[in-house]
Amino acid sequence: MRATDLYSKNLKKRTGLTTPQLVILLALEHGELTVSTIAERVSLSVATVTAILDRLERQVLISRRRSDKDRRRVYAFLTEIGKDRLKNAPTALQHEFIDAFSALDDWEQNFITAAFQRVARMMNAEAIEASPLLAVQPITESATSGEDEPSSTDRAQKA
Repeated sequence: MRATDLYSKNLKKRTGLTTPQLVILLALEHGELTVSTIAERVSLSVATVTAILDRLERQVLISRRRSDKDRRRVYAFLTEIGKDRLKNAPTALQHEFIDAFSALDDWEQNFITAAFQRVARMMNAEAIEASPLLAVQPITESATSGEDEPSSTDRAQKA
């Protein structure tokens, strides 16, 4: 928990971004997406993503446009400033963990995994999704506070 807090503070100091803002910028890294697609990819409600996009748009990090075919669909995309900000952002904490974890011997990886599974069972937390800010990929694959806290709707979806 302390590492996460320190990472968030460092991210805010270095880039002016919160962790949820960075996650959304990362989702947009490879091209424009609809707001609902972003929400689905980062496991947040459309309302929460819209509020975060509003802040990112005020910082000129993203821009939005309506679909020519369906005016109800809104696409978000990175601006040049947003691309630059993303380039200068520190590596996501989960990437650092994955790199360090992958460097461990197989027996160490298995031991740590078993220990965390045991802790989850002891806390009756086996069915709880880890976090909207963690990539949902096998640990062996590379993965990609404040005002942007997930809403109560987002937290309820996780429970």
